[in-house]
Amino acid sequence: MASEPQPPTIHEGVDPTDEPPATAPPASAEDRKAAAALSSLDNQNDDSAAQTTNAKNIDQEALAKAISRLELSSGTKVEPSGQSENMKLFQEKRRQRREEKERLAKVKVDAADVGLLIQELELSRTKATDLLKANDGDAVKAMRAFVTAPI
Repeated sequence: MASEPQPPTIHEGVDPTDEPPATAPPASAEDRKAAAALSSLDNQNDDSAAQTTNAKNIDQEALAKAISRLELSSGTKVEPSGQSENMKLFQEKRRQRREEKERLAKVKVDAADVGLLIQELELSRTKATDLLKANDGDAVKAMRAFVTAPI
């Protein structure tokens, strides 16, 4: 039996779906930099602790620079503590909301008043309770507040 010669591009035992064999190293400096960057992405698991710490430091520095640039361009005043006026306002509002929640949690409501609001205003038990707490447990004030449209 005579066998036919195979074309030079076909190799016996090689799966055509496999990746092509490694090519020659990149010739230009840009190609070498790109190849190095890609290989560093491939080797993320190597020395991950050292890379993570270094990356966090770089990220912190970049973040600090970006924030300072934003604050300069927006004109907000930066306090020595590093907090802007907007952050202080945000924290003040958060504190006020927390105090309001604590105040409302202390208000005691009568079960009969909750039942009255459920029946008359067709509210759920939780909404009726919240409405009563917001009006210091007074059913009449709660009904008026519910009926009166906010302006």
